[in-house]
Amino acid sequence: MRVAVVNWRDPWHPAAGGAETYAWEMARRLAALGSQVCFVTARAPGQRRREDVEGVRFARMGGPLTVYPLVLAWLLLRRGRFDAVLDCQNGIPFFTPWVLPRRTRVLCVIHHVHDRQFGVHLPRWQAAIGRFLEGPVSRRTYRRYASVAVSPSTAAAMRERLGWTGPIHLVPNGVHEPVVAAGRSPAARLVCVGRLVAHKRVDLLLDAVAQLRQGRPELRVDIIGRGPEEARLRARLPEGVTLHGHLPEEAKQRLVAGAWLHVTASQGEGWGLSVLEAAALGVPTVAFDVDGLCDAVRHGETGWLLPEGTDLGKGVAAALDEMDGGQYDAYGERCRAWAARFRWDRSVARMFALLQGRAAAPGHEEPWQ
Repeated sequence: MRVAVVNWRDPWHPAAGGAETYAWEMARRLAALGSQVCFVTARAPGQRRREDVEGVRFARMGGPLTVYPLVLAWLLLRRGRFDAVLDCQNGIPFFTPWVLPRRTRVLCVIHHVHDRQFGVHLPRWQAAIGRFLEGPVSRRTYRRYASVAVSPSTAAAMRERLGWTGPIHLVPNGVHEPVVAAGRSPAARLVCVGRLVAHKRVDLLLDAVAQLRQGRPELRVDIIGRGPEEARLRARLPEGVTLHGHLPEEAKQRLVAGAWLHVTASQGEGWGLSVLEAAALGVPTVAFDVDGLCDAVRHGETGWLLPEGTDLGKGVAAALDEMDGGQYDAYGERCRAWAARFRWDRSVARMFALLQGRAAAPGHEEPWQ
């Protein structure tokens, strides 16, 4: 099978995040199953326009905005070369059905609905265009095609907020086996992992640190990630907080494994891959009860979900008290068992079946049952 995986960034792009991990795991594992895979994406400065990695051919072109028309033109010139396309939506999709033959199977992959986040990142008029493209234009373009959501809450948001009418299949993120051993730090530590962008709301965690250190002066906080908010956040780091930027995988896992809690203040995710990565190391998460995170965290079992708008500091303090009261081992065991349900091989097998036109009925939710 000849497959094009179309995503606005690749996993080596400086601004890559969980969506890029998902696209790359699908691409390289589909190639390992025998498919001919081309990963079509934007090109960051210094990246090669063409290269082969783990059996996947990369075609890079354009920047954050120009990648969309350039990819459509690239596909139009090759419209008969692919049997299937993974059209990955990161706010707006690539609208690949506009240039592909009707016989080409297209799966629109949606991590989360961006309608509310457009207003956080863009001026009002640009946000309005984004909502129009994500909503009415996408809904009409993909109405005859199946789509993929990475979590139940994303599928629900597609129906309720985008008015999506076509079949939606669930293909969740996976998580790799950790390369380091779990081991909690003797003193209380928090870790926050993710891209440093506005909707992640890392400020809420920084605002809570002073309050938390009043009761636990030994508390340390490690923030791992990079992004456009990095310089601003570095300028206001309170005592006890270290912003590490991007770290190699093993170094990242060592910091996460030593934490008592993983904390995210994001206003919404498609899934929250960092939550599962922490769970695989036996570390529970404190998060707000928002899209994506409400699926990744099992309240009272693998972490705590706080009502949106409540005090993050109080929620984290209560969780620290519970972990300090002898619950560490129980949470760790449940976290590891939960993470074990989500493996990339299982997700890729499901995606492969969808690309071949054979799969379980839409709405299959095995990992969450």
